[in-house]
Amino acid sequence: MVRALACSLLLFSGGAWAVGEDGVTFSGYVEGYVQWNVREPADGLTRLRGFDNRHASLTLSNAALGASWKGGRGSGKLLLQVGATPSSYYLSEPSLPGAPGANGSSAALWQFLQEAWGAYRVDVGPGVTVSAGLFTSPIGPEVVPVRDNWNWSRSNLFFGLPYYHAGVTAAVPVGRGWTATAGVFNGWNAVVDSNPEKTVMLRTHSDAASPLALSFLYMGGVERPAGAPEGRPFRHLLDAHATWLVLDRLSLIAHVDLGGERNRFGLSGWAAAALSARWAFSETLSLAARADGFREWRARDGEGTAEALFWPVPWVASGTVTLDFHPEPSLSIRLEGRHDHAGGDVYGTQGAGVLRPVQDTVTLGLVAGF
Repeated sequence: MVRALACSLLLFSGGAWAVGEDGVTFSGYVEGYVQWNVREPADGLTRLRGFDNRHASLTLSNAALGASWKGGRGSGKLLLQVGATPSSYYLSEPSLPGAPGANGSSAALWQFLQEAWGAYRVDVGPGVTVSAGLFTSPIGPEVVPVRDNWNWSRSNLFFGLPYYHAGVTAAVPVGRGWTATAGVFNGWNAVVDSNPEKTVMLRTHSDAASPLALSFLYMGGVERPAGAPEGRPFRHLLDAHATWLVLDRLSLIAHVDLGGERNRFGLSGWAAAALSARWAFSETLSLAARADGFREWRARDGEGTAEALFWPVPWVASGTVTLDFHPEPSLSIRLEGRHDHAGGDVYGTQGAGVLRPVQDTVTLGLVAGF
């Protein structure tokens, strides 16, 4: 009883309860924003943005609460979430019917989970850490919590590529600050798989705390649902990103992603890149700028055209500038301007005859957490 009460008090205060080298650490955050879309869409939606998509509305985007723990060779993490962000986060989760004595599966079942995994370190060689459960995707430098990104909005690369995977990974240190990881997942954005094949991953990355942090990743698997007209193509993805502390006040991030699949209609694929820079004026004020572009091509032949992998148009691009005021480590206030441009009329109000190839927004957001 006393132990449970101590945990509850530490959860409320944002502290960590620990015994020796092992223990439990609690964390949480709340994200909210108000946005103005210059085009003033009649339906109040800022399109193809995913996580900051409401015009002229005070929006609670996410409230997350969780715990991570370590005990001997074991460790784990559970992070719960609720809000508009989880709804977008699970948009691609397969909807699968149930049967007598067997439940169905859909986004509604899983969207309150951001992470849920356990791990065990096997003392073989330098040590192998085997993890299983639901993970945020290792693709790219951006993550789900806004406070851990430089900008408020996510890039087109983050919105288009997978956010999460369910499966098993094995990680081993390979020397000089590098780690190699292999994984087997149900697929892209799939807690429950929509086909019988599995997706494999190979990744190597350097220490994220070093002045130059690098990551190289390959992921491959069948991602089309069973019965898709494109058949059962094996999709390949190559991803690389670098974070470089150039000066004490200046940091850069470069991100490149390539991929494709050969399906019944031919070759579908994509090429995407993003470049970000952040200047720290002081310990409490910084300015970040990002430019990104995402080009997709769809396979076609005399029998038809493959369904798009990501976008309803051939390409999308954006330019973003974000001012971040963080008077306390637990508080971030951000003012952001963003310009979106696409290779077709996709921004505006659907069905109202006012779609355009561009959109501009101004966003004021706040993150508070522990």
